[in-house]
Amino acid sequence: MEAQATAAVKEALAALYHHPDDATRTAADRWLQQFQHTLDAWQVADSLLHDESSNMETQIFCSQTLRSKVQRDFEELPSEAFRPLQDSLYALLKKFSKGPQKVRTQICIAMAALAVHVPVEDWGGGGIVNWLSDEMNSQQDFIPSFLELLTVLPQECSSHKIAARPERRRQFENDLRSSAEVALSLLTACLGIDQLKEQVLEGFASWLRFCHGFYKNKVQFPVTSELIHFTVSRESNGITEQLPLIQVLIPYVMGLKEQLKDSSKDEEDVKAIARLLADMGDSYVELIAAGSDDAMQIVNALLEVTSHSEFDISSMTFNFWHHLMRNLTDRGSYASYGSEVSINTERNRRLQLFRQPFEILVSLVSFRVEYPELYHTFSEEDQRDFRHSRYAVSDVLLDATDVLGGDPTLKILFTKLIQACGNGQNQKWQPVEAALFCIQAIAKSVSVEENEILPQVMSLLPSFPHQEQLLQTVCSLIGAFSKWIEAAPSELLILPPLVDILNKGMSTSEETAAAASVAFKYICEDCRRKFSGSLDGLFQIYQIALSGVGGYKVSSEDSLHLVEALSVVITTLPPDHAQRALELICQPVINPLQEIIQQGDTVLQQVPVRQLTLHIDRLSCIFSNVKLPQVVADAVNRYWPTLKSIFDQRAWDTRTMESLCRSCKFAVRTCGRFMGFTIGAMLEEIQTLYQQHNQACFLYLSSEVIKIFGSDPACANYLASLIQALFGHTIQLLRTIQDFTARPAYQLHALLPAQHKHVIRYCPAFICHLQQMFPSIG
Repeated sequence: MEAQATAAVKEALAALYHHPDDATRTAADRWLQQFQHTLDAWQVADSLLHDESSNMETQIFCSQTLRSKVQRDFEELPSEAFRPLQDSLYALLKKFSKGPQKVRTQICIAMAALAVHVPVEDWGGGGIVNWLSDEMNSQQDFIPSFLELLTVLPQECSSHKIAARPERRRQFENDLRSSAEVALSLLTACLGIDQLKEQVLEGFASWLRFCHGFYKNKVQFPVTSELIHFTVSRESNGITEQLPLIQVLIPYVMGLKEQLKDSSKDEEDVKAIARLLADMGDSYVELIAAGSDDAMQIVNALLEVTSHSEFDISSMTFNFWHHLMRNLTDRGSYASYGSEVSINTERNRRLQLFRQPFEILVSLVSFRVEYPELYHTFSEEDQRDFRHSRYAVSDVLLDATDVLGGDPTLKILFTKLIQACGNGQNQKWQPVEAALFCIQAIAKSVSVEENEILPQVMSLLPSFPHQEQLLQTVCSLIGAFSKWIEAAPSELLILPPLVDILNKGMSTSEETAAAASVAFKYICEDCRRKFSGSLDGLFQIYQIALSGVGGYKVSSEDSLHLVEALSVVITTLPPDHAQRALELICQPVINPLQEIIQQGDTVLQQVPVRQLTLHIDRLSCIFSNVKLPQVVADAVNRYWPTLKSIFDQRAWDTRTMESLCRSCKFAVRTCGRFMGFTIGAMLEEIQTLYQQHNQACFLYLSSEVIKIFGSDPACANYLASLIQALFGHTIQLLRTIQDFTARPAYQLHALLPAQHKHVIRYCPAFICHLQQMFPSIG
């Protein structure tokens, strides 16, 4: 079996790295990712790493696999497997001491993760750091590996990729702290090895960060970073106390700025310099926000980092811009200025001073969200990383709006949109989509009174090609500006062409359909009165989407957005029109349920849960969003026989009952006393079924009824009888501590109803009945 798995891994790796066909490489990548989650991955990865014939690609993949297995799947192994695993990793650590470094790093991380998982005694009583000390003294040929392991130990201490129990993680951290002096001594002893000096400094940085202190040493990138952090730490006694050191650090770091543009510099050096500048800005943001000439030089240096072509480097500054925005806009930053006049004067001075840097910032980050040409070839992980980078840029843009204002930021982004549109010939969709994405990101910051830029943006939307990602962003933008669309003058005729775009979005792909459905919900919520004269078109969209035919690609989850959209529009209609409209949106929901019921009890009992809850959840959405009590009550009364049939035949089915009780809860909440006879029938139903099937959801539905009807004297006796029956049965279920553990839901909804807030608040008359049942309760 192992031999087959090993051969399969080798074959998949060969396909991934060398096969000319993209589809084959993608399939191989997917297979390898799945293989990493299997139990066989332990033995295969370990065996191939020890195999001298394994090539670099195999070594890298297997080291990553073994690392991830130790991190997340260690508990798959029997307890006696620790020692063989430790021995194997140790042998690999020595084997790859001189490289490849990527492989050595993965082995080191795996050993660190192993140390997190197991008690200190398993490493010989002194913990892994003392074990390392012994090995470094006796096995000096392998110092590079030992140094790297020493460096990653404190880094992995807080890594949540390691699936260790919280108490074990805390114990490991304590063990590591107690070994810090040994670790620093080992690093000091290695300082004399010139070829390892950079690695030693990285080790110092790692341990100093872990210990929240600093160690006197030559000022290099990692140590400088730690010194910067130290000057603003609690141990430093504040920035004022550390100004002499800060005045040394800032010129040193600023002197490195020119190396950012040096093409001969190693990429890692450039990253280290950028990180130093970002750390400096983030740490000294309070000093920078004061706006001195020196501070503005730091801001300009950070703009250079932000402009770097590599997103990993550019994004290092994003925290700085956020913290600078907070400092500039938070009134607490100006408390020392005393009077309100002085505070406002200084605040306005600073905002004006930093206006230009934030305008430049908007221009620098807006292109970062542009889809790469080969995005469709990206792996799932790379696509996810790209999406996260877009979210990060969105946050930066929102920070900019807090300094510049939403409308001025919109003007900058509109300029980008016009540039992207060009003259319309050979127009690429990616720059257009990027500009629209940025505009959509700041929608909440743009005023609804804005009348210069947004009318032009909305007029451009119908002219853009229906490329999938572009259309998805256009749909999201429409939803994001729903409040502005509602406030726009009616003579602009903005809404009809936008609805056409959403209609197209629903039929293009699942992703565009999802964006269009959400946008549809937003514009119906905010522009509901503008739709009152065009219900036929809305119902057509709704019925096509819910029916699953007609070319729409709306998922069942996203269809709830359309249900909610129509529901809020119906609320604006006169009662007679609303009643007919409610029937129309309920038909695609109720009809499938009735068809199932008509096939007989056996079919209803055996039908998959999803075939019921899909429609019941839509009914919940209708009952909760149509805010017309009498109209909804008439519908509930009309559909009660259908709901009762499901109660009767599926009372054993927890998921269906939870969905159905939720739907009834929203009906009760919306309709209140308009429900008439149906509420009595509903309560009789759940009272009987609760005693047969013990479903906790019947209790929370009863709780909602008590909340609505408990204060009505006419209902007092009836509700008292209901609560008494439910309470009596619950007491029978909760006789021992084990019963409470086995049924935690009952503790939330029914444990001692005399103390239940709904009973006490909404049905106080029942307390008398309860005291008669249990005289000891007073």
